[in-house]
Amino acid sequence: MFKFLHTADIHLDSPLKGLESYEDAPLEEIRGASRRAFDQLIDFAVDEEVDFLLIAGDLYDGDWKDYHTGLFLVNRMGRLQRAGIRVFIVAGNHDAASNTTRALPLPDNVSLFSPRKAETKLLDDLRVAVHGQSYAARDVRENLALGYPPRQAGYFNIGLLHTALSGRVGHEPYAPCTVDDLRVMGYDYWALGHVHQQEVVARDPWIIFPGNLQGRHIRESGAKGATLVTVEESRVTTVQQREFDVLRWLLCPVDLSACQTIEAVFGQVRQALEAGRAAGEGRPLAMRLILAGACPVHAELIDRWPRLIDELRGVAAASGEVWLEKVLLQTRRRTELAELVGQDNALAGLLRFLDELPLGAEDLFALVPELPAFKSRLPAELFEGDEPLLADSPGQTETLRAEVRELLAARLLQNGGQG
Repeated sequence: MFKFLHTADIHLDSPLKGLESYEDAPLEEIRGASRRAFDQLIDFAVDEEVDFLLIAGDLYDGDWKDYHTGLFLVNRMGRLQRAGIRVFIVAGNHDAASNTTRALPLPDNVSLFSPRKAETKLLDDLRVAVHGQSYAARDVRENLALGYPPRQAGYFNIGLLHTALSGRVGHEPYAPCTVDDLRVMGYDYWALGHVHQQEVVARDPWIIFPGNLQGRHIRESGAKGATLVTVEESRVTTVQQREFDVLRWLLCPVDLSACQTIEAVFGQVRQALEAGRAAGEGRPLAMRLILAGACPVHAELIDRWPRLIDELRGVAAASGEVWLEKVLLQTRRRTELAELVGQDNALAGLLRFLDELPLGAEDLFALVPELPAFKSRLPAELFEGDEPLLADSPGQTETLRAEVRELLAARLLQNGGQG
């Protein structure tokens, strides 16, 4: 019987994005999150007495700002060496982009696979064969799996590969291959990397993405960690996902359909934050709050939006180590604006007038100067970085027109209109 730990996409010293604007955020802890998560992985490997560690690419995040990243890694690999734990690494696309990592001397317990061609490392004492190939360049578009060595008879065979398989949303299609390409090799376990969401792709044989070790922004929300595998008599008997992230990103939807007052909104948000804290299991949390539902106070939410964001951040701060990465307003009025346009009242007249005006994006911003404060509610595709696009594209202009309609309607409704 033996055990191994499978990890990938560690991105040592990669910054966390989305909390920089918080004066009270623990910036040093945030900057060191990837190291602390890696330390938790190392601690677990030693305590669990695993036989070896697999790192399926993107150990680094490109070139180091200084040599301390490399020294940190060598120190941790030395700790594993003293514990008798061997380490097998393939370089991924971010590792290949680094000019400094290739010359880093590693302890004898670490095996880094060649980028020239796939090769096999044997652990004769465990009867294990690990096959792998590192990236020679950042942009690898060929099917590396087709060049992997044949299985070693009488050994437990592991394929170590950094790949997007046949494609995964949000990930470049590096080293593309199919599940059938992997199965035909006859290996017992495929340790994959590159996809940051944990996924059991197949169980016969086991083909697994462990996900990344520490979420770095809101698109990497939820628990993060590595996969612990136990093998008995050349057969996988247990596969367990273990969590090592030290700060967790969470999407937090809040249904405000039943809220009649702003105070009720705050109460509903508090409940959602408490549920998020329970899911975080004591970790500091970075949350994206998504307010949704056909809401009786929809107009009031829109009208007080900039102030409301600060108030909600205060609610979050009172609940502990919780920071709101962003607040999105996706509520809607109970009576749709399209229904109001056909009525005979001031609001309907205003909406019809606005629809008939040939306004471009610049005109709409001039009509409601505070509109940029509401950009967190606009679709992501309307932004480059953090700044709104001002080009008069038809799609953007219509979105901005809808924003203006909502803001003006909210003000009329707040003064006795319908909702």
